[in-house]
Amino acid sequence: MDTVLQSRTLDTRPIAPSLFAHFVLRSSNMAKMVDWYCTVLDMHVVQRNDFICFMTYDNEHHRLAVVNIEGLHEPDAQAWGLAHVAYTFRDIGELLSTWRRLKDKGIEPYRPIHHGPTISLYYRDPDGNSVELQVDRYKTKEECSAYFTSDAFRKNPIGVAFDPAALAAAYEAGMPEAELMEVPDGPPAPLGSARR
Repeated sequence: MDTVLQSRTLDTRPIAPSLFAHFVLRSSNMAKMVDWYCTVLDMHVVQRNDFICFMTYDNEHHRLAVVNIEGLHEPDAQAWGLAHVAYTFRDIGELLSTWRRLKDKGIEPYRPIHHGPTISLYYRDPDGNSVELQVDRYKTKEECSAYFTSDAFRKNPIGVAFDPAALAAAYEAGMPEAELMEVPDGPPAPLGSARR
């Protein structure tokens, strides 16, 4: 029986990806890097050998790979390149629970910032790469996106520094989520370096 082929036409319009799949880091500290990402993002190792380690935190085959290359050095802080990667949690309770768990393990954010549309904690991995853990301030993506066009965001696109310990204490004391998510009073947070 012969198979009848059905012709197809490739789409000529731009097509956005369906998801962000993974990123790959080169490192000379693979063991420390793998331990850090497994701790911080609750990842698990999918496959590992002396050259590369694949990890994930969900049903994607891998979300991060670390390639082990001996003799690498830290990039110059003034070089261009990736500033940070960001991960979103479902709610403020998850973000603050993660902050507390990591703090108890000696992993502290170097930059807590309420950006307006997000509340964010920035960490550095063992190689100095910046990782943002965040929660959206608004319930819908549309509301978050609308904040980007607001006068408040135009006036302060970086945000305001905040104290995660104070926010965690307010959360545990039962402060309503809407109040927890409000932008605190304060001057704009200074621009920071992505490197040490």
